[in-house]
Amino acid sequence: MKAGAGLFSALALFLLIGAVATQRGRQPKKPKPSRRPPTTRRPSVPQPAIPAQPEPQEPTDFPPPILGPPSIYPDCPRECTCSPSYPNALNCENRNIRVIPVIPSRTYYLYLQNNYISEVTAEPFNNATEVRWINLANNRIHRIDKQVFEKIPALLYLYAQKNQLNEVPSGLPASLEQLRLGRNRISKIPAGAFNKLENLTLLDLYNNQLSDSDIGKNTFKDLKSLMQLNLARNTLKKMPAGVPSNLIQLFLDKNHIDDIPKDYFGGFTHLAFVRLNYNQLSDKGVPKAVFNVSTLLDLQLAHNQLASVPLFNGHLEHLHLNHNSIESINGTQLCPYSLHADLSDHSVVPRLRYLRLDGNHLSPPIPLDVIMCFRHLHSIVI
Repeated sequence: MKAGAGLFSALALFLLIGAVATQRGRQPKKPKPSRRPPTTRRPSVPQPAIPAQPEPQEPTDFPPPILGPPSIYPDCPRECTCSPSYPNALNCENRNIRVIPVIPSRTYYLYLQNNYISEVTAEPFNNATEVRWINLANNRIHRIDKQVFEKIPALLYLYAQKNQLNEVPSGLPASLEQLRLGRNRISKIPAGAFNKLENLTLLDLYNNQLSDSDIGKNTFKDLKSLMQLNLARNTLKKMPAGVPSNLIQLFLDKNHIDDIPKDYFGGFTHLAFVRLNYNQLSDKGVPKAVFNVSTLLDLQLAHNQLASVPLFNGHLEHLHLNHNSIESINGTQLCPYSLHADLSDHSVVPRLRYLRLDGNHLSPPIPLDVIMCFRHLHSIVI
C-alpha cells in the first residue's frame, strides 16, 4: 500500500515538472524594438548677426619694439644700435618704438625714421646738445615741442617728412641748414617760423595743404641763404610771394597756378631750375617774355594748357613742354638771335640741348628753322 502511494507521488511530480517545462518552452518571444520614425528637422531660425569686433585702435595695434644687440656703450638705449665704428651715431630706425629714448651726450647723428613716434618732447634731449642731424621721417608725429630745439642749438639737418604735422614747428634753431617737411598735413606757417633761419639752404614743403593765404610776402624774407624751395603738391593758385632772390631751384609742380606776374622772375639773380608741371597755365596767364631769364637752365612746363611755346633765353638747356595744346612751332620767332647772325661767335649760339614736345598737337618733321637755330640740340621728343 505504501509502495503504491510512493509510486503515485513520483508520477505526479514527474507530470508537474513536464508541464512547467512545456510552459517555459511556449513563452512568446520578446518583440524587437521598433524603429523610431525619422523626426522632421525644424527649420532653423536665423539668429541676429553678432556685430564684428572693431579693429584694435592705436597704440594696441603697434608691433612690439625690436631691441638692439648688446652694446659696449653703457648709455646706448636698449632699442637702438651703437656701433663702435661710428661712436657719434645713434641708430634707432625700424625699431617699432613709440617714444624717443634718452639720447646719449656723444650723439651727433640721430636716426629715428620708420617708427611709431607720435610726438617729440624735450626730455630725451636733455644731454644731447651736440646733435647735428635728426631723421624723423615716416613716423606718426603730430607735434614737436619748441623746447626740443633749445636743447640742440647746433642742429644742421632736420628731416621730418611723411608724418602728421599740421603746421611748421616753432623755435627752429638759427643753425639749421636743411628742413624737410614734405608729405605732412601742414596748412599753417606760424608768423616768424623762419625768422632766425639765415643759414637755411633747403626748405622742402612738398605735398602738404598750403594755400595762397598761408604764404605772405614776409614768410620767406629772412631766408637769405635759401637755394631750394619745394612747394609742389599743395593748393596754390598764385606764384608764392616774397621768395628770396638768391634762390636756385623753385619747384611748384601739381598746384593750381594759372597766372604768372609779368616781372615775377626779374629779381632773381641765380635762378636756374623752375618746375611748373601739372598746373593750369595757358597763354593768357603766361606773359610773353616772363621766362626770358639769363640764369635759367632747366624749365619744366609739362601738363598745362599752353597753345604756343613761350619765349626763353639763349642760355636755357632743357625745356619740357610735353602734354600741352601746342599746334605749331615757329623757329624764327623762338630763336634768341637772328638766323643770319655770325655763328663763329659761340657765345651767341643758343644752348638748348633737350626739347620735349610729345603729347601736343604736333607731328614730324621738325621745322628746319628750329634745327638751324638750336645747333646744340641733342634730343627732341615730338
